[in-house]
Amino acid sequence: MAASAAPDSTVERIVIENCAVATVDANDTEYASGHVVVAGNRIESVGAGRAPAGLENVVRHIDGTGHLATPGLVNTHHHFYQWITRGLATDHNLFNWLVALYPTWARIDEQMAYTAAQGSLAMMARGGVTTAMDHHYVFPRGSGDLSGAIIRAASEVGVRFTLARGSMDRSEKDGGLPPDFAVETLDGALAATEETVRKHHDASFDAMTQVAVAPCSPFSVSTELLAQGAELARRLGVRMHTHGSETVEEEKFCHELFGMGPTDYFESTGWLGEDVWMAHSVHMNDSDIAAFARTKTGVAHCPSSNARLAAGIARVPDMLAAGVPVGLGVDGTASNESGELHTELRNALLINRLNPVHRERALNARQALRLGTYGGAQVLGRAEQIGSLEAGKLADLVLWNLSTLAHSSIADPVTALVFGAAAPVTLSLVNGRQIVEDNRLLFADEDAIALSTRDEARRLARIAAQA
Repeated sequence: MAASAAPDSTVERIVIENCAVATVDANDTEYASGHVVVAGNRIESVGAGRAPAGLENVVRHIDGTGHLATPGLVNTHHHFYQWITRGLATDHNLFNWLVALYPTWARIDEQMAYTAAQGSLAMMARGGVTTAMDHHYVFPRGSGDLSGAIIRAASEVGVRFTLARGSMDRSEKDGGLPPDFAVETLDGALAATEETVRKHHDASFDAMTQVAVAPCSPFSVSTELLAQGAELARRLGVRMHTHGSETVEEEKFCHELFGMGPTDYFESTGWLGEDVWMAHSVHMNDSDIAAFARTKTGVAHCPSSNARLAAGIARVPDMLAAGVPVGLGVDGTASNESGELHTELRNALLINRLNPVHRERALNARQALRLGTYGGAQVLGRAEQIGSLEAGKLADLVLWNLSTLAHSSIADPVTALVFGAAAPVTLSLVNGRQIVEDNRLLFADEDAIALSTRDEARRLARIAAQA
């Protein structure tokens, strides 16, 4: 039987029929041939068979034969600006990679940030991402309104968006990794973060833009910025994000500088809780996972970046078994040059099977899809609004074409989507508005973005070389 909300005859409707449907609801309900009805910006009906008869104001009717409908993908960790520094430091671990690239990143300006955001967003959106986030923490002096530029790019592409307003105040002179000219002051970072929240954060149910407080990492942020950042976020009622437990070098850094491991350090500064999510969380022992589960602290799992930087294999199966909320992240495209989230569905499944403890039982296709949809919504604090196809939720959904050469001989559609090559996106809706059709963006010129990102990458390289 279809799940449905009370029909409203005054709103415009989109009807999708004859497709396989993976709802990713609490019961993982699926329909071999089903329908989704969108009314305005909400899902009105999801179920088996044809849509209810007699619907009014149907402005579009889509035959989904050969397709799979899923919730839109949710990206929980990214650094958009890195789009214009892809392909550099390709054989480095995290710390050496950061030292190599910080001096270049510290020369970005507003135009570069906007153009790089366009590239990052375009790549994700055309590949099924409907909710994106950006952890931006590099704010060179005199560089312009970087936060505003990033938010503008997300609005133009049409995705739902969380800006994690990052910051750094621990430079080389204080024992950190960033160069001295690449950081903010403690007071300056806190004031700018509060201004960004007050200017851009929308707390409403169908918000298209939200802001989180996001000091960068233990090795680039002072204890005072972490602690006061947590106080600021909770005073303003917004979420909190940072990097944590990514590498063995970070763990060693925390023990040497703070006398404790990353999880204990974060807890001592107020950085565990259901309003917090961490990027990576690769090097977690049993007590760390228990602390995350106890406090409902979320994790953004970034398997491709973790492999690119040789960080290790995160214990995702153990986290899920303990009740830790886990979503997927592209991470910055200077450590994941493909920049799209389908790769993370597949790599989360494959890389976790390399763990000698769990092996082939680590994750299955449906668990991977859940990480990329409902799990991401949990981590961003939006599970009541997005992440599953259920009546009353926001109409963020994707229709994947599985009738192609790459997929048509795989009988199970979810297996085809996760195990197979990246599937073409026939339709992507965000808030009930179509942003992708037949694998092309509707509100952004991909060819123009390709040219502008190339030009900005070359301009940044020239400026960095001169410096």
